[in-house]
Amino acid sequence: MRIFVLGGLGAWPTARQGCSGFLIEQAGFRLLVDPGYATVQPLLSRVPAAAVDAVYVSHGHPDHCADLQPLLRARVLVDRDGPALPVHAPAGSLDALLGVDEPGLVDGAYRLHAFAPGDCFDVGPFAVRTWALPHWVSNAGARFAGPDGVVAYTGDTGPGRELIELARDADLLIAEATYVDTVPDRHAGNLSSAAEVGRYAAAAGTRRVLLTHLWPGTSPAAAVAAARRAYAGPVDVAGPGLVCDVPS
Repeated sequence: MRIFVLGGLGAWPTARQGCSGFLIEQAGFRLLVDPGYATVQPLLSRVPAAAVDAVYVSHGHPDHCADLQPLLRARVLVDRDGPALPVHAPAGSLDALLGVDEPGLVDGAYRLHAFAPGDCFDVGPFAVRTWALPHWVSNAGARFAGPDGVVAYTGDTGPGRELIELARDADLLIAEATYVDTVPDRHAGNLSSAAEVGRYAAAAGTRRVLLTHLWPGTSPAAAVAAARRAYAGPVDVAGPGLVCDVPS
């Protein structure tokens, strides 16, 4: 299994990097996870739009899903008879995004599979188990179990015991770490820090951690150092062009 990082920032993209977005490849199947702002260009620099086999969206905030819309345009406006792209997302989370275009333009470009966080289902070669994780809107953290290993992904989340279950023995944990050490009161319970990620990754026995969704301008080195205070395994920060193999 190979994971290509398309972006790793939270809230908004910068001139150099997009928001959270990951392409997971397993046995020729390509699963796009959370196509946030400014992730479609690095995606299309790697594969054509028609080569994406399915999409998983953790929640409806635009820094996790906005670039699904241009991806659908890139598929349907080139080939109106092409196959519909399976899109898996919490029920209702994409209603606003999928309604921004002129009526009917991208309707045939996707097939929406709505689910409730907590559901389990298959996507290509992946057995997907989801968790309802604390955030301002419905957010589904997920474990993607393929023939080669397990990738766990939090989406955006506040603290909770379910994070240990999500990350248990995962080969790679991709974890939201908006802040380095302390989550401000205004975001408490809805977002996480790198220090918190280190603590639950250690408790879960996760084999490797990839920090994502850093607030723009955050020092990656500081985030890694905070996670390593509790977690002894490998820690990286999601950045443009980073590739992770599972098993590593």
